[in-house]
Amino acid sequence: MSVLAGLLCAAAPSAGLLVAARFVHGVSGAAGIVIARAVVGDRARGAGAARAYGLLMMTAGVAPVVAPLIGGVLVGAVGWRGIFLVLAGLAALTFLGALFLVPETLPHDRRSGGGLATTLRRTGTLLTDRPFLGYAFAFAFGFGTLFSYLVASPFVYQNVFNLSIGTYAVTLAANAIGVTATSALNRRIVRRFGARLLLRVGLVVMAVCSTTLCLLAGTGLLVRDVAVPLVFVTVSSFGLIAANATALAVARAPQAAGSASAILGALQFGVAATVSPLVGLGGENTAVPMTVAMAASTVVAGSAVLALAGTDRDGDELA
Repeated sequence: MSVLAGLLCAAAPSAGLLVAARFVHGVSGAAGIVIARAVVGDRARGAGAARAYGLLMMTAGVAPVVAPLIGGVLVGAVGWRGIFLVLAGLAALTFLGALFLVPETLPHDRRSGGGLATTLRRTGTLLTDRPFLGYAFAFAFGFGTLFSYLVASPFVYQNVFNLSIGTYAVTLAANAIGVTATSALNRRIVRRFGARLLLRVGLVVMAVCSTTLCLLAGTGLLVRDVAVPLVFVTVSSFGLIAANATALAVARAPQAAGSASAILGALQFGVAATVSPLVGLGGENTAVPMTVAMAASTVVAGSAVLALAGTDRDGDELA
């Protein structure tokens, strides 16, 4: 479906058809995100799951940061229609890889029927599981912090801090490397320190840096040489949050990894869709909306873990 939607986008003769094809494109892409997390939930448990999610999040966390760089290069070379052809080609390669390289991961003894009714019942159960919701909100609003930066940084870095396009591209790439590095570090140390501790460390680091950014921006004291490293640390800390929050959340639903993954994905992109317009409320010449959105998202993420998952003793097993 993603291949066909990409081809339709590339050939769309009108804005209406383009929007419709992009909707299908998004829906089909969402399936891949959900299934990838569910596959890890089927194959790994405990710290092994956190390590596997770390590898997955190295891609998922870096992709939103790197995508604008790649898109900027491609649009000049092949145009916007060509970008959709590239996406269709990548979707085709992904399909072939899944078809020939990824076997069914859920054992027969763990499969169940029931269709939509069973799925809705499991989803309802998860939505009443306080620790699951705590970890899910930590993941989603941690991503909200990252996404607030991604949406607003082109204007903030270039209009407020007067970075050139080339320098901005370098900072964007550096932040992508930061997320990758902390994700890789998390994979190496999660067995020693445990997913819950590393999640909390990531949230504390993100909270300190994002609230500092917010306070400095609100008082007019935020300058480029302070903002750029603070944003780097804030964004990089997502590497500790994403994998561990996902592993802890899915561990709450060993028989419903697909439903858990779907809720995580819905919350993740629901938060992203919410913060996107908010960071532009103050116009293109202020960093305040971006920093407020980053700090607010981080506060919600940390509060969710404390209020909803603070007594989760099962999560201590992910070590």
